[in-house]
Amino acid sequence: MIASDLSKRLYRLTQAHSNPIPGGEGSRFLDAATALLGRIEQTQSEALAEASKLCADAIGVGRLVHAFGSGHSRIPVEELFPRYGSYPGFNPIVELSMTFHTQVVGANGQRQAMFIERVEGLAEVILSNFQLEPPDAMLVFSVSGLSAVPIEIARGARRRGLPVVAVTSVEHSLSGPSGHSSGTRLLDHADVVVDLCTPPGDALVAIEGLETPVAPGSTIAAVAIANEVKARTAALLVERGAMPPVLTSAALVGKDRSDELFDDAYAEHAHRLARALRGGEAMYEHVPDDGEVPFQTTGGSE
Repeated sequence: MIASDLSKRLYRLTQAHSNPIPGGEGSRFLDAATALLGRIEQTQSEALAEASKLCADAIGVGRLVHAFGSGHSRIPVEELFPRYGSYPGFNPIVELSMTFHTQVVGANGQRQAMFIERVEGLAEVILSNFQLEPPDAMLVFSVSGLSAVPIEIARGARRRGLPVVAVTSVEHSLSGPSGHSSGTRLLDHADVVVDLCTPPGDALVAIEGLETPVAPGSTIAAVAIANEVKARTAALLVERGAMPPVLTSAALVGKDRSDELFDDAYAEHAHRLARALRGGEAMYEHVPDDGEVPFQTTGGSE
């Protein structure tokens, strides 16, 4: 389906759930967020199933699902791996130049980060670090789906033969012009689109006497989607007998078993990533079949 037709079809789908999320007196953010998650559950089950199958198809044969996000969209990427309750197979791709902006102004400030994610050509430089090929898959998180870098990450992945899953706000994306010279959006370069179901502008709660709404919903939506994909993918991998080790807290399994699972998971991630890194073939050739590598690291990720 060509990009314009896909955009029109997705716009029609959003009309079924484009009413404002409640956020009036007495409800505030928790009620609004609950409504948002309910909307995702009601409308995105098919897309989540498709995305999870693509992830299981890659991870189940020893390959990777690469996950990219800039700005606050780095949060769901980091939620995928490494995290308690997560497992190897997801490869987080997060560029500090577009995400490390907690200083807000001055050096490493928000203005620079927002500028950089609009630069065309940067995505190809990022992707050139990897040997991307099927059956790997690509997950791209972007609330607006309008900035150059996430658009070109998706486009570059597809050009290399990878299926692309876009996690984006369809209504937000279709409400404004593309920031890319092609005029396309992230969702135009995706095989599967999972809708965050957040409104244009992201904020969920209107306050009487305040000109604009507050309390954005995209982070809780994106993290919920990341964990839903993670859980569904795990169920598929267990069915196939291909489940990698899970990072598990000592509170559940004791320190020795927890350390063992962390070692195994990190070794498995290194084993997979060595094959995916450009120039990493030599390192991969020296990784034994059992996945043991000479640079294991122990520790936790809460």
